[in-house]
Amino acid sequence: MTDLRGRLKELADAVREHRRRYYVLDAPVISDAEYDALERELKALEEAHPEWADPNSPTRRVGAPPVDAFEKRRHAVPMLSLDNAYSEAELREWEARWRRIAPEVAPRYAAELKVDGLSLSLRYEHGELVEALTRGDGETGEVVTENARTIADIPLRLPSGAPENLTVRGEVFLSRRRWEALNRQRDERGEVRFANPRNAASGTMKLLDSREVAARGLSFLPWQALAPQEEEGHAEAMGRLAGWGFARMPAHAEGDLEAMLAFIGVQAEARLKLPFDTDGVVLKVPDVAVQRRLGATDRVPRWAVAFKYPAVQATTTVRGVIWQVGRTGKLTPVAELDAVEVAGSTVRRATLHNADEMARLGLKVGHRVFIEKGGEVIPKVVALVPGEELRDLPLPPIPTACPVCGGDVGKTDEAEVAIRCLNPECPAKLVARFLHFGGRSALDVEGMGDALVEQLVASARFDQPWEVFTLLQNREGFAFLAGLERMAEKSAQNVLDALDAARTKPLARWIHALGIPMVGARTAELLAEAQPSLEALWAAEELRLQAVEEVGPKVAAAVRAFAALHPELPARLAALDIRPTPPEPRDRGGLPLSGEVAVVTGTLPSLSREDAEARLKRLGAKVTGSVSAKTTLLVAGEKAGSKLAKAEALGLPVRDEAWLRALGD
Repeated sequence: MTDLRGRLKELADAVREHRRRYYVLDAPVISDAEYDALERELKALEEAHPEWADPNSPTRRVGAPPVDAFEKRRHAVPMLSLDNAYSEAELREWEARWRRIAPEVAPRYAAELKVDGLSLSLRYEHGELVEALTRGDGETGEVVTENARTIADIPLRLPSGAPENLTVRGEVFLSRRRWEALNRQRDERGEVRFANPRNAASGTMKLLDSREVAARGLSFLPWQALAPQEEEGHAEAMGRLAGWGFARMPAHAEGDLEAMLAFIGVQAEARLKLPFDTDGVVLKVPDVAVQRRLGATDRVPRWAVAFKYPAVQATTTVRGVIWQVGRTGKLTPVAELDAVEVAGSTVRRATLHNADEMARLGLKVGHRVFIEKGGEVIPKVVALVPGEELRDLPLPPIPTACPVCGGDVGKTDEAEVAIRCLNPECPAKLVARFLHFGGRSALDVEGMGDALVEQLVASARFDQPWEVFTLLQNREGFAFLAGLERMAEKSAQNVLDALDAARTKPLARWIHALGIPMVGARTAELLAEAQPSLEALWAAEELRLQAVEEVGPKVAAAVRAFAALHPELPARLAALDIRPTPPEPRDRGGLPLSGEVAVVTGTLPSLSREDAEARLKRLGAKVTGSVSAKTTLLVAGEKAGSKLAKAEALGLPVRDEAWLRALGD
């Protein structure tokens, strides 16, 4: 009997080790057949001698008989949630709060991905897994030990050298591949699909039959180790857990807050390539003694915070592909989707960028896809759901003619990816050009939105966007506007007032508004500084243009081609009483704000943001759009928000409109 019991232990240890090599290390040393033979022998011995059964035998991975309900039990140490931060400013506020309690502590952190799953607390005694609790309300959780034993990367027994008493906390999750496989199974059975991997993981851990849990293929990643008398840092603790058979977080970092911000920036895209969902990065003060000193509120620890990314992913089905025509004639494919909630809004369309991107994705009509939307970014298709590439579905057709005007399509440059409408009179191009012309980054003409622009183009009254200024020449222009659909006299007058104000907008804005290919807002500023009038810009030769900072041969050629296409434009604008304001000379030495790097934020009492920025530039400051370590000055109005908070955290001087006016008047 002693030999049989010894063999049973030998087999259990061998199966446990080979599981670790296969599931955790991804480095098996025996074949599947050899492993199966070991496991079969172990099961046979356990069935023959149930009195010797080990509750942490690796055979328990397949699950145990169902239970009637889960017992509830208190956590020895409360399992608190985390405060969330959504911006750099909020992270700096968090740092400032905990440093008020421990000002002498150097602000250094450990950071790791925040896995989107279900939190679980595992308790080990003498190296054996004895309990698994869900977070519950933080004080009391549900006992799901049998379910936890089915998860391949939760060690059931720790090696010698592990603490006698150890609690490991981490996240149970379902990979995207397993989630989609389960959803396909549910489709076949006519069951409701899991909305997302997190819901699937959470629901699975609450199943009363652990055999069903085993079949679903959950995973586990640790993020905290609690052991008496252990004072090691977070990174060291995670390293030790990896040595004991736990999986290691795929991305982690240590350093000060600047290093953490860099890590957050890198992971914003890198995390999307992982096989599981993440929704942020957790920052922790790694020293256990400092953690104890900082303590916690009644719901969150003061020594940790979760930075949450704004981007949200969802899956939906592509029902068709339409092609939209931009201001330069570029045709952009857009996927028409089954409606899905993403980042708080309903998404029915998502960009596919171009035909080459569709080919890279292997996209076909009927495919299920991942879509992503963050902030105000247009929703985009980022990947096929795993397995979709195997389905026999129709390819979306590539246009052989413009979908709006029916004109020829092709590439204006063989080196570019995009195809374009080649008809110079395509109405879709004119609509897009009008919208750009009056848009916020260009002339910012209030009221010039989709509805108005579509009617302006449909009237056939305008061949170019700048011809809208002819409406200011006589009373008939007012009557025309007031007679359009959803336009009354007041709305018409507001548009005319906005156009009148745009006549003297900065030259850089006018250059950008014209829609010259390859000339964005930044390039327009540089061109305006080098050629301080439209007449000068139109007269400049390519070599002279190439001498401008950041302007290369392609941009210079695009400017010359546009000028050649519209040679009369400077004179035409002058006839319409359009007088763009030239920029101040770039050499600003001796001016009051020479050398300052300024940012404008919030709502000022009387100045628009553009007017305030123009004043700052005239006074010698360089104006940027965001607060950074290079910023030296903030001009703030009401509802300044995160830029003000960041400036205060950096100790920057904050000024108001009255200060700016006094300096400039």
